[in-house]
Amino acid sequence: MVNAWECFHFATLELVRSTPIKQRLISAYRRHLASLQENDLPSEVRESYGQVIRSLCGVQPLRGEDAVTASVRKMSNQEADDCAAQIVEIFGLMCKTHHGATRSASVVQLHSVERTADEFAAPALIASN
Repeated sequence: MVNAWECFHFATLELVRSTPIKQRLISAYRRHLASLQENDLPSEVRESYGQVIRSLCGVQPLRGEDAVTASVRKMSNQEADDCAAQIVEIFGLMCKTHHGATRSASVVQLHSVERTADEFAAPALIASN
């Protein structure tokens, strides 16, 4: 079974790269979202995911391209930005769901490192003549 949270996590990381937004969208979809089915997702995000998929796959491709390439090619940069933002929003909602499930399943306790006052002091400068 596909882990939807991981797919959106990696898709989001793909979206923050320095390449042009349309290239990032195509890559995020192909590498991380294409394998997802709506049934793999929490019910809270299925409608939004459907909108993203319609945006990314809704245009009839020309010869030699797929629907994703055609759809993203037809988008304005603003539409591409909006689509990317929607993917990040879905990931944020999934984080809330994932975090709640993980938190109820196990408790994670973070430990701080004990430090002495000397460790916080600035190093002394020693002048030599």
